Amino acid sequence: MPSWIEKKCAERGLRMTDQRRVIAKVLSDADDHPDAEELYARAVSVDANISLATVYRTVRLFSEAGIVETHDFRDGRARYESADAEHHDHLIDVTSGEVIEFVDEEIEKLQERIAKKLGYELVDHRMELYGRKIK
Repeated sequence: MPSWIEKKCAERGLRMTDQRRVIAKVLSDADDHPDAEELYARAVSVDANISLATVYRTVRLFSEAGIVETHDFRDGRARYESADAEHHDHLIDVTSGEVIEFVDEEIEKLQERIAKKLGYELVDHRMELYGRKIK
């Protein structure tokens, strides 16, 4: 069965090679925010012929097509996640690098109110919080 990413590629007319299919499946199956090296390690365990350069080219293609979201969590690595998920925000643990997804209706309403107060209709946003676990 094709992954969500593979279906979106077909809808957008992107050519799907076997290697792109593997990378699409690995990304679709990810429950974290892997970087290119992590994607490569997962993909090469499925197809040993996939190169790191192929992973980089493929995630760039998927990102440009709006199929994958690219994140910069200030750790020097681009991280990726499928764009199929419901909207959510991120809390990044600056000590461990763990990325926690969350949704908070109060924050969502506040952002809408701020945009409206400033004379804007909010069409998109991204929120990243950075913190350390309280001991």
